[in-house]
Amino acid sequence: MLGNRFTKYIPMLDQNTADFDKLLNVLRQLLTYTSGDVREALEWLTDLDKQYNLTNNQYGMGDFINDLKDKGFLEQENPNTDDLKMTPKMEKTIRQKSLEDIFGKIKKSKRGNHKSNFGGNGDEPTGDIRPYQFGDKPEQILMTESLRNAQINNYSEDFLLQESDIEVMEQEYQAQTSTVLMIDISHSMILYGEDRITPAKRVAMALSELIMTRYPKDTLDVIVFGNDAWQIQVKDLPYLEVGPYHTNTVAGLELAMDILRRRKNSNKNIFMITDGKPTCLKEGLTYYKNSFGLDKKIVNKCYNYAAQCRRINIPITTFMIAQDPYLQEYVKEFTAINKGKAFYTSLDGLGDFIFEDYERNKKRKVR
Repeated sequence: MLGNRFTKYIPMLDQNTADFDKLLNVLRQLLTYTSGDVREALEWLTDLDKQYNLTNNQYGMGDFINDLKDKGFLEQENPNTDDLKMTPKMEKTIRQKSLEDIFGKIKKSKRGNHKSNFGGNGDEPTGDIRPYQFGDKPEQILMTESLRNAQINNYSEDFLLQESDIEVMEQEYQAQTSTVLMIDISHSMILYGEDRITPAKRVAMALSELIMTRYPKDTLDVIVFGNDAWQIQVKDLPYLEVGPYHTNTVAGLELAMDILRRRKNSNKNIFMITDGKPTCLKEGLTYYKNSFGLDKKIVNKCYNYAAQCRRINIPITTFMIAQDPYLQEYVKEFTAINKGKAFYTSLDGLGDFIFEDYERNKKRKVR
């Protein structure tokens, strides 16, 4: 008698598809480094191909570029030129890749880690059973348990279900959070041969993708600050570049507070990524600047805004990408005034710190 033999399933991959996916993964990273400059990224990819043989005689760089256009990742920037630009599909792909690279490295915790510590009319069942309370939703009622209680508690021949017999499934309240992510784009973010802006961008893209996909009720606003501060859209993150700016931390805090005042969520956070000291203030139409040490006038203004945020229950978490002791002392004082948190982190650990802190902040008591 003939039987069936079961073996491990090995999918038949089209080689061109495998080559395309491999090259796309490299290109996504290059586009982040080049701030969305497609031509420069493709030139870098071509150089890498020469060095590491990323393509072959069956699938070359020209085939890859044609596939990028056919699949909707790139499009012509101008009909009269050969210049290409990213499409929204490519922008989303870069954000998703950033999320996988950063959030995927963080140790997964049990389900419910992103919840508040309080039960109520929430979104997710906890597994706990309790008596019915006024205001519970009908879909929380456990029919089998409630009917069993009615049969046990009532001895009459007629079936009688009373309020005291009803049991419901406890649900956790899904705490909603409004977060403003502040990114320093002053010139010091690329000084001394160290690229600090690219890790900051990757974290911002990953955090935005996380919130939009996993926590759609939360809000994330991204602002950048140099001489001034302004809000940018999530779709603009891959194109973010450092400018010839000083660091106006006060302008960033002012804008962040203004945004959060308009948000109705009870939980509000400010995450600030910076690598240097505040060196600039705007006074009317002019700028007050001082790059030599910590200017008392500028620093005290920052301290004032830290205190204002504390009074309206907005904690500031500062991620300091600098090792200078005097700058760390400034951040320590700033954090103490705000009663927030500060992390002195390397570029490699930046994503882990921000994601873990975002998760912890979601557990704060909903006021």
